[in-house]
Amino acid sequence: MAETEAIGSSIEETPTWAIAAVCFVLISISILIEHALNLISKFFTRRRRKSLRLALYKIKSELMLLGFISLLLTICEEHISKICIPKNVGESFLPCKNLIHSNDIGEEPRCAEEGKVSILSRNGVQQLQYLIFVLAFFHVLSCVLTFGLGMAKMKRWESWEEETRTLEYHFTNDPRRFRLTHQTSFGKRHLKCWSEYPLLLWPVCFLRQFNASVSKTDYFTLRHGFIMAHFAEGSEFDFQKFLRRAVDEDFHVVVGISPLMWIFSVLFIFFNANGFYNYFWLPFIPLVMLLLVGTKLQVVITKMGLESHGEAPVVRGTFIVKPSDDLFWFKRPQLLLHLIQFILFQHPSFYIGILAQTLIFEFRRTPFKWHSSHGHGTNLG
Repeated sequence: MAETEAIGSSIEETPTWAIAAVCFVLISISILIEHALNLISKFFTRRRRKSLRLALYKIKSELMLLGFISLLLTICEEHISKICIPKNVGESFLPCKNLIHSNDIGEEPRCAEEGKVSILSRNGVQQLQYLIFVLAFFHVLSCVLTFGLGMAKMKRWESWEEETRTLEYHFTNDPRRFRLTHQTSFGKRHLKCWSEYPLLLWPVCFLRQFNASVSKTDYFTLRHGFIMAHFAEGSEFDFQKFLRRAVDEDFHVVVGISPLMWIFSVLFIFFNANGFYNYFWLPFIPLVMLLLVGTKLQVVITKMGLESHGEAPVVRGTFIVKPSDDLFWFKRPQLLLHLIQFILFQHPSFYIGILAQTLIFEFRRTPFKWHSSHGHGTNLG
């Protein structure tokens, strides 16, 4: 009798107007979301932003995948809760050190009769569904913020691009002027005594990334080197349009979630157990990777300058750099992009999603009695 009251009334015992009202609200919200996504897709199509349209499609596919996972959990909730395991196994690898089992949660009767526990209780399945929803929300939010920050950076570069059309810029970079590479702005910034020694170069580049990821001098030099490598001297080329297209294509790559990242996410949940002390090291993995990628990009810019200086100590007009795959790890520039993809998913989307879900259930800790009075701390991972 108590079990029936806990479950609640069935559809047969529920007013039809209540069922219709809930269905109407859910269907309306779904239609509005779908319509909004279609409007965004049409907007990208009109603006000829094909890569952004593909990125939006990829985000929709990932949300659909999370929806299927949530649906499977709902369908299999009863069957999962009936999978019984020994109590000593069920009490291993717990997120919290001091944990008491509450009778309010309710163990599966079949498992209780056998002196065992459920591999995942019905309450745990519901909490896992909440976690999936929170992760989906923060994944979309991090994608929007990532693209927004990229566009904000592009806005700053647009003002620099305007300077390339001024008389002062053309006079400074007049190809009839010969200068030593050390006398150029790029040379003064990168051709230092420490540039040729890796033990000094890497620490300097590590600190430099906190000042400005791309300075105005670096922008002008990289822009000039790209145009000289692909077009005739003096040709008109919309470099901003090229950058916008490149950012769109890179964004299309980084918003994806590869199988390897899903595996790492599962490991992230596994290492959330008490005893691994994951809060001391696991959250710092994406941070260390982020600092390493930023340092490597600064090193690449400096090494391009060193190679150009070795080939021609005297330049006409301005410094010319020649990008090369040899400057990147394993001669694969795409590797850095995949590392950025990993960082953007694991740190903002997954870790903050886990944190938010933990804080949400922190308010519900008392009725669920997750922790004992001696262990109020939560292992956030």
